[in-house]
Amino acid sequence: MSTKVKLIAFSGSTRKESHNKRVVEIAAAGARAAGAEVSLIDLKDFDLPFYDADLEEAHGIPAGPQKLKDLFLSSDGFLIASPEYNGSMPGFLKNAIDWASRPGPGETPTTLRAFRGKVAGIMSASPGPWGGVRGLAHLRQILSGMAVLVAAEQLAVPNATDAFELNGALKNGAYHTLIEAIGKRVAHLARAMKEA
Repeated sequence: MSTKVKLIAFSGSTRKESHNKRVVEIAAAGARAAGAEVSLIDLKDFDLPFYDADLEEAHGIPAGPQKLKDLFLSSDGFLIASPEYNGSMPGFLKNAIDWASRPGPGETPTTLRAFRGKVAGIMSASPGPWGGVRGLAHLRQILSGMAVLVAAEQLAVPNATDAFELNGALKNGAYHTLIEAIGKRVAHLARAMKEA
């Protein structure tokens, strides 16, 4: 029996009809096909105030960020689809990562229990011709710096406004297969790390 793997999948976009939410759903399907348990979440559901050290010092980690961190702690890895805002990742996504990295009881600022030793697969979709690839470079750098193993495979889907079928599939079959493959790869890597 193979080792159970739990992944958290989410988009860095807050938009209801986000292209990135569609992309991460495809990756999640790939991870499930590889035997992973995948929880699709929406970061908007966690009531994440802007990170503020004074707020944290006065009241501790707020309930929303703590709930998100607890989910991260219980997972073996992440599937993250991030749009590109002005050549980088969205502030909303960075804020979520910042809150989840905050130390709890028994942790130091560098413990990073919600991230260290976990695996991530990253992808993006954008109406522009580059597909969000510049934002992915920053996301990869941040996650890698937090001791997350980021899968080498990634995909930035360009011209996303016209990229999807009505059923959510990508019109470009090769892109669809590659996004599924990212999900499968993360599931396999997370399992290998747990079994090592």
